[in-house]
Amino acid sequence: MSLSNMLNKLHGNSNAENSDRRSRYRFGKTLGAGTYGIVREADCPEGKVAVKIILKKNVRGNEQMVYDELEMLQRMKHPHIVKFHDWFESRDKYYIVTQLATGGELFDRICEKGKFTEKDAAETIRQVLDAVNYLHDNNVVHRDLKPENLLYLSTAPDSSLVLADFGIAKMLDSKHEVLTTMAGSFGYAAPEVMLKKGHGKPVDMWSMGVITYTLLCGYSPFRSENLADLIEECKNGRVIFHERYWKDVSKDAKDFITLLLQPDPNKRPSSENALKHIWLSGKTASDHNLLPEIRAYVAKARLKRGIELVRLANRIEALKMQEDEEEDVPGEADMPANAREAAGEALATHSTDKALTTTESSNAGTGTGTGKGPGRLSRIAKGAIFKEVVLAKVREMKEAEARKEFEKTAAEQASKKK
Repeated sequence: MSLSNMLNKLHGNSNAENSDRRSRYRFGKTLGAGTYGIVREADCPEGKVAVKIILKKNVRGNEQMVYDELEMLQRMKHPHIVKFHDWFESRDKYYIVTQLATGGELFDRICEKGKFTEKDAAETIRQVLDAVNYLHDNNVVHRDLKPENLLYLSTAPDSSLVLADFGIAKMLDSKHEVLTTMAGSFGYAAPEVMLKKGHGKPVDMWSMGVITYTLLCGYSPFRSENLADLIEECKNGRVIFHERYWKDVSKDAKDFITLLLQPDPNKRPSSENALKHIWLSGKTASDHNLLPEIRAYVAKARLKRGIELVRLANRIEALKMQEDEEEDVPGEADMPANAREAAGEALATHSTDKALTTTESSNAGTGTGTGKGPGRLSRIAKGAIFKEVVLAKVREMKEAEARKEFEKTAAEQASKKK
């Protein structure tokens, strides 16, 4: 039975009902893009929502993956997990509608505060771990825990933090099921994932360790830029707490991180046990202000984000999301808000090229001083962006080559041992 039939049987949706459901949504700007499609903001009678649009041709033969995500989202009901809202389909797309988080990403939101202490960090991590524990209790492994997937629901000071993006999450058939596919984000994936060994819930605990470390000092515990070196660094399991950045952080915080960043997944605490750690209670956490380090981390990430925004625009263009309804064809709304300005600002902030700090560059997005209108970058800025994207692509290719070479060597070594 096809996914469409399975879903229609499960939810009782006819083609007419799907069409009616789609007509309830007015699509706005694009929020992100992935391998299989894009995520767009939309208005509906209940308010603003996020709509993940998946091209059917991109998942042909792997439709079960979409069904799994749908089933998973419908089951998840937790205050710190983004809520499922609706689903429908058209001739060539699947649409998954979820709660829209408008409060910003974790690190960006922290930078807006006047102060963010170790106690605040402990409470933040406790909320995220509470969501992870709920997933694990329901035999779900997220597999892509990282700061970018931790969002605030609104801009209100007391807004909830929610865990989002379940695109590569996996619902286990049993408590002992082992996953073998590569999944996760560079720098946050556990060593057993990178080594293509069987993995499960402990991979989320490793990611929590990386997130906690980064939140407390403003940099990652593992900083290698190619896969082979990163694997070696993670396998060694030597977590360094540099005195300059960690002298005012509590001993319990370091202990919590060390427990999570165990190279052997069997030695990592479960989410349930980790939640019992004294540090998460905040009782032993210090009042040390972490904001300067976090702001430095965000500043360093701006150039990368600028490049990613350009890549996102290119990705959306490459997807060529042709739809039977004209209003769903991507146009200016598919360019993330202020993408060009953000990219230009990132480059201007980090580039040593004086030309990027000229009036033309600094006025990008204001429509003044350039005579080119809002949202335009100077030729120099565009050239710099193009150069950075090319360099990023070269790095990707080198990493892919290094990965193949590493896997080949590992396979040869394993063969010799046999």
